[in-house]
Amino acid sequence: MTITASAVKEVRTRTSAGMLDCKKALEDNNGDIAAAIEALRQKGLAMAEKRAERAVGEGVVLSYIHHNQRIGALVELNCETDFVARTEDFSNLAHDIAIQIVGAKPLYLSEDDRPDDCELSVAESCLLAQPFIKDPSKTIADLITEAIARTGENIRVGRFSRIELGC
Repeated sequence: MTITASAVKEVRTRTSAGMLDCKKALEDNNGDIAAAIEALRQKGLAMAEKRAERAVGEGVVLSYIHHNQRIGALVELNCETDFVARTEDFSNLAHDIAIQIVGAKPLYLSEDDRPDDCELSVAESCLLAQPFIKDPSKTIADLITEAIARTGENIRVGRFSRIELGC
């Protein structure tokens, strides 16, 4: 089966995976774009699990102040090397996470940090489980997993803080 450049471009646009990875996924799935995207997503999950134990000693601390200057967030996003920490892709991920913190008001990083007596659902209270405000079909954990697949490095949210005037 011949894989068209437009099909490769479609998969690449939707997954941010490398061109060769997109082409191979399409070949493995007989040109089915949806199946290729799912295969790349599964590959990303496998890569993230493999890298989960690596130390994350570099990263960025990024701030976001909402346009009304009444709400702000600080997020520490860690990775393995300063090379990745300085990329635009990594900075954009940190920025998106900071916007999520301002907009969705998470109280805890993950379900492990959430106390048993918390009245809010996991998706409401835990940052990593929240649907991404720019694309609700993905969670924040999915965004991080995709970034791990693109960079080849372990990435973790170290900590975060949300500040709102008068609260």
